Amino acid sequence: MGQGLWRVVRNQQLQQEYSEQCFLQRERRRRMGPLLAEPQPQSRRTPQCQVPGSDIGQLLRARKGKEQQGFIDLEMLPPELSITILSYLNATDLCLASCVWQDLGNDEYLWQGLCKSTWGHCSIYNRRLPPGFSYRKLYMQLDEGSLTFNANPQEGITYLMSKAILVDHPKEIAKFIFYTRMLNWKMLRIYLDERRDVLDELVTLHNFSNQFLPNALRDFFRHIHAPEERGEYLETLITKFSHRFCACNPTLVRDVGLTPDAVYVLCYSLILLSIDLSSPHVKNKMSKREFIRNTRRAAQNISEDFVGHLYDNIYLIGHVAA
Repeated sequence: MGQGLWRVVRNQQLQQEYSEQCFLQRERRRRMGPLLAEPQPQSRRTPQCQVPGSDIGQLLRARKGKEQQGFIDLEMLPPELSITILSYLNATDLCLASCVWQDLGNDEYLWQGLCKSTWGHCSIYNRRLPPGFSYRKLYMQLDEGSLTFNANPQEGITYLMSKAILVDHPKEIAKFIFYTRMLNWKMLRIYLDERRDVLDELVTLHNFSNQFLPNALRDFFRHIHAPEERGEYLETLITKFSHRFCACNPTLVRDVGLTPDAVYVLCYSLILLSIDLSSPHVKNKMSKREFIRNTRRAAQNISEDFVGHLYDNIYLIGHVAA
């Protein structure tokens, strides 16, 4: 709600300034009198004032013309655009930026937006915040926790729990991982391999409804990166994905005859096909006919057309675990 009120106040300021510009233009035309009475070419006619906020670019150019120097202050921009720009900065750069844009750097609504756009879920978001709570301080703590996680995952999670940012529960940790975009995927793989309870909760956060199998597998590996070598961890990932995919697509299971075991076989076939088609070391690429034949030997209940569509998807889009 606070961010919405800030947006209303900002729009009112823009509207007031734009109205002042329109008044000055009308007053200038009235004083010049007959000079403006001469007809002007259609292409050079000055446009009338438009609805306030309809041309933000024109307003910003006018404000920049007043200053005649330097960059446009971020406070002139709409709040959503300012948050988008500042979301590309890390904590150190944001501290430096706040020295330049002091008023903006002390705005709690801005820091709240930056926190929630970078770390989509934290347990502290759902609590009643104490008096004097600072989202700017929270941003620094979240950044510190993420950097610590990328060096030592267990210490990073412990740090966030010590600051009461996360609750020590597998589901809360899984949500934090799922909605955070700055965690190192190698360290995340190590952590999930040790915390299978968190992995289980992380898998349930995925919704594969009405997704084609290769696309769903790509989405899965985008959040939970596949290991570089085949092993027990990869088998665990594919097993959990197979059960989740079937749970999200009961109609497909009924119509096509998919089972978790069949999806498990198809996933391995897709991974092997991806490697075969994308690797420069494989000279004789697997043909569509060969893929259908080899796959249906292991999954006989799956139709030839369905397996053929799987091949086409990998051939056109690429690796499922890239």
